[in-house]
Amino acid sequence: VAHDIDQKRRYDTMEKISEKKQEEDYRYEVLTAEQILQHMVECIREVNEVIQNPATITRILLSHFNWDKEKLMERYFDGNLEKLFAECHVINPSKKSRTRQMNTRSSAQDMPCQICYLNYPNSYFTGLECGHKFCMQCWSEYLTTKIMEEGMGQTISCPAHGCDILVDDNTVMRLITDSKVKLKYQHLITNSFVECNRLLKWCPAPDCHHVVKVQYPDAKPVRCKCGRQFCFNCGENWHDPVKCKWLKKWIKKCDDDSETSNWIAANTKECPKCHVTIEKDGGCNHMVCRNQNCKAEFCWVCLGPWEPHGSAWYNCNRYNEDDAKAARDAQERSRAALQRYLFYCNRYMNHMQSLRFEHKLYAQVKQKMEEMQQHNMSWIEVQFLKKAVDVLCQCRATLMYTYVFAFYLKKNNQSIIFENNQADLENATEVLSGYLERDISQDSLQDIKQKVQDKYRYCESRRRVLLQHVHEGYEKDLWEYIED
Repeated sequence: VAHDIDQKRRYDTMEKISEKKQEEDYRYEVLTAEQILQHMVECIREVNEVIQNPATITRILLSHFNWDKEKLMERYFDGNLEKLFAECHVINPSKKSRTRQMNTRSSAQDMPCQICYLNYPNSYFTGLECGHKFCMQCWSEYLTTKIMEEGMGQTISCPAHGCDILVDDNTVMRLITDSKVKLKYQHLITNSFVECNRLLKWCPAPDCHHVVKVQYPDAKPVRCKCGRQFCFNCGENWHDPVKCKWLKKWIKKCDDDSETSNWIAANTKECPKCHVTIEKDGGCNHMVCRNQNCKAEFCWVCLGPWEPHGSAWYNCNRYNEDDAKAARDAQERSRAALQRYLFYCNRYMNHMQSLRFEHKLYAQVKQKMEEMQQHNMSWIEVQFLKKAVDVLCQCRATLMYTYVFAFYLKKNNQSIIFENNQADLENATEVLSGYLERDISQDSLQDIKQKVQDKYRYCESRRRVLLQHVHEGYEKDLWEYIED
């Protein structure tokens, strides 16, 4: 047992070294929400060492400039402070004391709140430096509504009509008593800090509250502590070899094109004049477009104008007319484009589905590895199964995104090489998947182990070749794209 534990430690160390080497060219760190809050406070402190304002005011100023310290400093010292504070919707701190004195009322009598119109002692009123004061109960309810129902954090303004002065953090924390509301407010401020900072990105995994911090933004893979690997640039799952631009277009296209696209292609045609999609619901070939701005009459068979057809209602003899041919050609191009999209979409979705299934293989493989260790096999001897599933999932993900890349790729000599690499990797991946889905018995273990190891090493090799070829194409500008 001690020997197996030692082997496991060495194996884990080797895995970490391997991962570290892959990430050396793009350094990043994963931060907790608490660390992000500390980072935000540190940014405020750095700026305050120069401009020397209350921390909550500096936070509002930084938020206005999307936490770009250099831009704030440049504007702060350009000689027009009043304009800067007005743009940021805060009162100049140097004028606060005078404003406070002007708005202080020394009255022992009760006075009405301008929101609820109930009378309270002067001590029960509070407000911002703008001078508008309201009772503490109304303040608390106002802030709670803004935070919990409207999801507002850094943009909560004074409740007085027409006043755009922002509520500072100290005021919020002083007037809110509910800990849940305070926590939500802190989360909103922190979230705004991350969203505005180009060097920070929330992990996209559900219910994960970690943030990835990089030294410079780029389309590179980063891995959160929760295990989610994603592209820092676009936030999607890591999508090598396709670039963010094309993946974004692909996702939008998939969202726009519904499952009925195939049925529409087979059962409808476009009006040759206005291109509205028309379904034929009777036997007559004389079609009248229902578009009120069109009402074109045409033949369903040849898509040409109906007038020259005369009484040939069911037997079109105008198939080769120029205008009818042009309409048919346009229709064929539209259908060919749809068929091409469905070809790539089906293969993309197939690999996505297979990837989901093969993630479930980890549980089965873990159980199989435990069974093998009970039959006098060491921990290190059964690691080939986990490694094989790792490689299989990597290959599936790569293949999935190669079909997005291929969809936008124009045909040339390099694209043919790419397609050959893609086909080779795809075939090897299917064979590896078949090996892992077999019921591995003790008798066949040594034979299947050698086959699995040989195949996953081949898959790794072919995956590297494919990716290297695509990246070489990017560097040498070998790829030409179809603008969709």
